[in-house]
Amino acid sequence: MKRRNFLIDTTATATATASAAVLAAPASAHAVPFGKAEHCIMIWLGGGMAQIDTFDPKAMGDAKAKKAGSYYPSIDTAVSGVQVCEHLKHTAEVMDRVTALRTVNHNVVDEHAAATNRMHTGRPTSGTVQYPSLGSIIAHERGAAAEGVPAYMLIGYPNLTRGPGFLGQQAGFVYMTDLETGPAGLARPADIHTARQRRRERVLAAVRNAGRERFVNDQLFAEYDAAVGESLKLAGPDFMKVFDLSAESDVLRNDYGDGFGQRLLASRRMCEAGVRFIEVSHNMNFRNGTGWDTHNDGQLNQHLLIQELDQALAALIKDLEFRKMLDKTLIIINSEFGRPAQFDSGGGRGHHSKCFSMVLAGGGLNHCGGYGVSDELAMNPVENAVGVPDAFATILATMQIDSSKNLYDGDRPVPITDQGQAIAALLR
Repeated sequence: MKRRNFLIDTTATATATASAAVLAAPASAHAVPFGKAEHCIMIWLGGGMAQIDTFDPKAMGDAKAKKAGSYYPSIDTAVSGVQVCEHLKHTAEVMDRVTALRTVNHNVVDEHAAATNRMHTGRPTSGTVQYPSLGSIIAHERGAAAEGVPAYMLIGYPNLTRGPGFLGQQAGFVYMTDLETGPAGLARPADIHTARQRRRERVLAAVRNAGRERFVNDQLFAEYDAAVGESLKLAGPDFMKVFDLSAESDVLRNDYGDGFGQRLLASRRMCEAGVRFIEVSHNMNFRNGTGWDTHNDGQLNQHLLIQELDQALAALIKDLEFRKMLDKTLIIINSEFGRPAQFDSGGGRGHHSKCFSMVLAGGGLNHCGGYGVSDELAMNPVENAVGVPDAFATILATMQIDSSKNLYDGDRPVPITDQGQAIAALLR
């Protein structure tokens, strides 16, 4: 065969194959149904939650004897055959509204920042593309559920990993670290009275109008101007009252617990106000000395973290259910990786990313308590391994977002997940 004929025939075959693939794509894209969630609360356990000590318990180990295994005894849950550690006793009672994805895995183990990026964006770090976080993707695709509120709120410390990447600041977050002061930059200082604030806003309006005339068609100025306008709306009394937890009963506030629990209670109020996605950092004060990064002595008081998570999570599930919001609110427990079954020289645990747990609750999913089976030490998937892109695709589908679509970095199409496939068994 002549070279020219070979190239012509090869090109024709490739084109026909590609066309067939394109024609077949829509059918496979719609094979998994959308969920019905309208809001999402993601609980971030920075440091790396030990799956074997929480949602995927195994036979008991012994830290002193360096015998690999669970640090705590396990208990039964509301789902037959599904157990959790003894410090998750409140969550065990509502496990029929929960699914622990027990076989999540990726290949980043040594570096917290890179693993945190992976579990926020669903992708490896890149030197050329800043990928958007899960919260920014959902904010971009769904927007806020009501006027006068942001689509994406963060209760925690800001960083690029949590940000909008190439989607731009309109898909970014409004953040806060303290419920008393409210979102950063929005609360008016006590010494600024209403009349003075109005004068400032008039001056700002003149500056903004002049900028629009000077920087016509300037995208960066347009984004900045939109952000200023949004912040003025959010600084008003209607949105700020969302953070006044005194409106809730003492009984309910006690049910949630202090600190982290109050942040989850505020998250429920944000959902009611129309915020689409809220990320809540769990351990902002290193209650056990190390947070979820339980090397060495951090293991000794890990139960304090688990108990705090347990109380607040169960209270949130019950509260949302009472208000008929649970099926419309997806709760995620996320962490950069898990921990190995083996104990380190100090009696704690190292890092492990080949098999760990991510937890989903509510959201109208077909919950089963636990999805996927790990080996006898929760170190490797045995059945139904869940890649990070698959977990992201499942979350997006639950939030009524097509996980097969493209986002755009300028005019460059970027798949919304890294070839993830939603878990059909969880979607009704």
